[in-house]
Amino acid sequence: MVTNNSGGTVRIALIGAGRIGVGHAAALAAIPEVSLTVCDADAARALQVTQETGAAHRVEVATSTAEEVLARPETYDGVVIATPTATHEELVLGCAHARLPFFCEKPVAMDLEGTRRCIQAVHTSGVASQIGFQRRFDPGYQEARRRISAGELGQVHRIHMLTCDQNPPPEPFVAHSGGIWRDCLIHDIDVLRWVTGHEVEEVFAYGAVRGAEYFATYGDIDEGVALMRMDDDTLVTAHTSRNNGQGYDVRMEVSGTLSNATVGLEPKVPLVSVEPGVTFPDDEPWVDFIARFKGCYEAELRAFVEVAAGRAPSPCTIDDALEALHVALAIGRSRQEGRPVKVSEIRTH
Repeated sequence: MVTNNSGGTVRIALIGAGRIGVGHAAALAAIPEVSLTVCDADAARALQVTQETGAAHRVEVATSTAEEVLARPETYDGVVIATPTATHEELVLGCAHARLPFFCEKPVAMDLEGTRRCIQAVHTSGVASQIGFQRRFDPGYQEARRRISAGELGQVHRIHMLTCDQNPPPEPFVAHSGGIWRDCLIHDIDVLRWVTGHEVEEVFAYGAVRGAEYFATYGDIDEGVALMRMDDDTLVTAHTSRNNGQGYDVRMEVSGTLSNATVGLEPKVPLVSVEPGVTFPDDEPWVDFIARFKGCYEAELRAFVEVAAGRAPSPCTIDDALEALHVALAIGRSRQEGRPVKVSEIRTH
């Protein structure tokens, strides 16, 4: 593991100052021991984000390119990659070559082969990696995991999950997103593995385009449902949508022989009860994933600072990203071919 050599300061380079990068910059700048460098292809954008962090005395704007940042590994203790998906693989490989601990938003690469290249490079270099599956830091998912592990639910028989956006993403994003299974439902897949401690063995999926036609243009869908069978025969249903008008909806319902644990059932859940006299939920619904998981993003970046400083192991390694990708690709193949697909087909491909 890389050892921090900067005394009490942990030097982090943030590469990418777009929508997700803005939040990451603010979260990192709020950590007292972090010295943050913001790097973006648009220097004016990097400057703007730096000024918005509220901690300008500990935040610098990189006038250099990402490649130049990676060429000076002695200057930093860790790198946070928040650039567009198509750039992730090159930057991950660069961090591995420079032996710089890195945090990378999912996906690691655009395809399975690229992901495997990144994993090989990370393993060869021995560098620490952390992938942005922020739901592992959500108190609800953490409590569901604890209850399952403690046996409080009894034997788990079935699980229902969903991730539904209120509004569809713009066409330029869809063109390079990798599709709804890899871009959106992959979060459910990762947290399913993490909460239950089990692996997905087989999947079957349906998908449709019910809204904007540009989803079909790129071979994508905006409505999807997957059935997953776990290695202990637990049955899982997972829904994903780009058109949930009531609000941003993320839930996980775990049902066992003794009890149930539901994540996301709180006053802001975008549900409407038509039962007489029922007023729950009674708060304004979430509008997007950034608002819903703000605290989780902050927590995962605090964890990465510990990883970069050499004080803690990674809570979500690049190997976890590969396992979630295997399942997402199996779901995509099932939808395309109209048949059940064993995840082992993807793992051995």
